[in-house]
Amino acid sequence: MTESETVVATQADGAVAPTVQRASRARRRGAEVIATGRRKTAVARVRLKAGSGHVRVNGRDLVEYFPVVKDRALVLGTLDQVERRSAVDVDVTVHGGGPHGQAGACRLGIARALKEFDETLSDALRQGGLLTRDGRMKERKKYGLRGARRGTQFSKR
Repeated sequence: MTESETVVATQADGAVAPTVQRASRARRRGAEVIATGRRKTAVARVRLKAGSGHVRVNGRDLVEYFPVVKDRALVLGTLDQVERRSAVDVDVTVHGGGPHGQAGACRLGIARALKEFDETLSDALRQGGLLTRDGRMKERKKYGLRGARRGTQFSKR
């Protein structure tokens, strides 16, 4: 089911329940698409428009912002997989988390923006697992323990 489809549910007595419209995670504003991506505690707002392949993160060039090749590959992997790297300009504002979490947030935001930009890419993005948010978060510290799971060292005497 696509995000723009309306869901109609029937109740046990046969009555039709109110329709529910699924919210889109990206929106169009003029010629550009705005989408949000999240990973751990990082949040990325992505603006995507037709262009020549420029990628800017927080006002800086991608290579300057992400000096680690692995993080750059994570961000550009979405564009490379659907072969749109030289067809769109991407401007990302990202905050929170560390460099790897920010790269993951950018990746999800770009994938969601591409899906809204060109609906034909939806299947390719879904097959690559690019539209699925990674829900893993840091586990909270519990009382009586030193961390989330680590206890104190046992002392016999």
